[in-house]
Amino acid sequence: MIAETGHFALVLALIVALVQGTVPMVGAARRHPGLMAMARPAAVTQFALVAIAFAALTHAYVTSDFSVLNVARNSHSAKPMLYKIAGVWANHEGSMLLWVLILATFGSAVALFGRNLPPTLAARVLSVQAMIAVGFLAFTLLTSNPFERLFPVPVDGRGLNPLLQDPGLAFHPPFLYLGYVGFSMAYSFAIAALIEGRVDATWARWVRPWTLAAWSFLTFGIGLGSWWAYYELGWGGWWFWDPVENASFMPWLAGTALLHSSVVVEKRGTLKGWTVFLAIVTFGLSLLGTFLVRSGVLTSVHTFAADPARGVFILGLLVLVIGGSFALFAWRGPALRGVGLFRPISREGSLLINNLLMTTAAASVLLGTLYPLILDAFDAGKVSVGAPFFNAVFVPLMVPMLAVMAVGPFLGWKRGDLAGALGHLKAAVAIVVVVGLATWALSGGPVLAILGITAALWLAAGTLTEFAGRIALFRATPAVSLGRLIRLPRSAWGMTLAHLGLAVAVAGITASATWRTESIQTLGRGEAVDVAGYTFTFLGVREVEGPNYVATRGVFTVAKDGAMIATLHPETRRYPVEGQQTTEAAIRSTFLGDLYAVIGDPTVGGDAFVTRLYFNPLVPWIWAGVLIVVIGGLVSLSDRRLRVGAPQRRPSVAAPGSEPAPA
Repeated sequence: MIAETGHFALVLALIVALVQGTVPMVGAARRHPGLMAMARPAAVTQFALVAIAFAALTHAYVTSDFSVLNVARNSHSAKPMLYKIAGVWANHEGSMLLWVLILATFGSAVALFGRNLPPTLAARVLSVQAMIAVGFLAFTLLTSNPFERLFPVPVDGRGLNPLLQDPGLAFHPPFLYLGYVGFSMAYSFAIAALIEGRVDATWARWVRPWTLAAWSFLTFGIGLGSWWAYYELGWGGWWFWDPVENASFMPWLAGTALLHSSVVVEKRGTLKGWTVFLAIVTFGLSLLGTFLVRSGVLTSVHTFAADPARGVFILGLLVLVIGGSFALFAWRGPALRGVGLFRPISREGSLLINNLLMTTAAASVLLGTLYPLILDAFDAGKVSVGAPFFNAVFVPLMVPMLAVMAVGPFLGWKRGDLAGALGHLKAAVAIVVVVGLATWALSGGPVLAILGITAALWLAAGTLTEFAGRIALFRATPAVSLGRLIRLPRSAWGMTLAHLGLAVAVAGITASATWRTESIQTLGRGEAVDVAGYTFTFLGVREVEGPNYVATRGVFTVAKDGAMIATLHPETRRYPVEGQQTTEAAIRSTFLGDLYAVIGDPTVGGDAFVTRLYFNPLVPWIWAGVLIVVIGGLVSLSDRRLRVGAPQRRPSVAAPGSEPAPA
């Protein structure tokens, strides 16, 4: 009965979404307050109904109700409770329900907290958001019903893919969806602006927090996914340029550009059409990722479904949403003219350059991702586009972007002084030159690695210099600097943290990709091997039992210069229910890098094992950098100026005896 309640709630949610998507839009066109007012209660009602459906599916998983087909296919009574709950979204049907829930959550948040939005804009934004919900609710009900019953009821379920039975991946999809779906709000604001034919500071002030929230969630989700791949898959790396990894990275790049261009719209009233275009592109790339993992065109650990019929439905939805949006943009976009002019050397110019570099990088990743799929679709042969292509194209774009990021904050709006900006960075230039030469002397290259390290240091030095200038550090008394520090807007703190986090992450990415040491060999009990100056000694294996698996656990001791540093316990796990095997790397993180050990299959005699040992320099800096970036985004989001939207002019109070102003 609970499953049927969830199904019925989804049907009602679709009906409410249809009403929300049409009636307020008509009301906004006719300036009818009553019709426009329907948008807010409809958005909240839609959220409540979808939440009931999601709770019903969660109940089925928690109670192991195997009469529900989705539960029987993706759960098992022996699974730990965390993975029973994670199983709700670890499959196609449940993940689509989570997608719709998050979509409704964002819509209801605008309805509840967007009280000082202009009524027509609020009505149109919530209507567009509801139209998106109509498409995905229809897709869920018509092709991906999560509440379908199974008869006869099996004694137990098939279990969950062991690769997904991990805390990192349990939370990875929800954060990704919060990012993907969060960009739908920027899209809805963009379509509403095109319909109204107006983009102003109020619009930009309202787009920024939603974009910032989605961007922060997506940043954390991508970082969490790469961290899971690093310790779970056992190949020593954290990014493979997998098509589905790229599908999450492309909207992140476009969303970063959107976040910065919206600042220009708010501050200077220019780049209006470009910002609206970026909002459409960012959400379009999010939908593209949904298509890739659910259409059957890819075979990957990331994919949810391989049903071509579902892929055709999503492809049609993608064409309708993005094609219709671009048609509307072509019609109404030329009316969105900016009012502020600026010189190329200016704050606006630096943000525009970074926008162009990030969108070019996103386009390059899109080309490398889709090119093999297009060739395969037309039977034109099979090609593989991997890390060499992406690194060769992506890295040269990122180095100048980091260089401009450090200089941009020192340039004035409208017209800047490049010589003066560089003058503020004399100490940073000296530090970068010294460190760059020292890195070259110690490592000998390659050139791209030296550029990556120096670019990261340049960004960090420039960011700290700009922050010091804000509080007049060393130019005023400590009391004055402390006072300015306390009064500093949270958005300034957020920008500083985000740029610093990016610098830390870039340093970690560069070092780990360039100077990693790898050793693959067969080791017997008591044998040792040296890796990057560390001595790994293999002490053998033992069998251990987990809650729903059996593991072969190896033991390595790690020493350096005769001193014991760590004991590592890598595992190979076997899941009897699923009949699959996973690898659990053992990692010891230090400030300078990770000691990383993996144990593989035994030899024929069973007295030795294949082992993979790594030293990955500065890898912890990647995760630390991602966390700092996310914290920076959340700190900026807490800035009251973003949370309350653009200020509205209060009506003046007429003096006694005076006549009211004409309307």
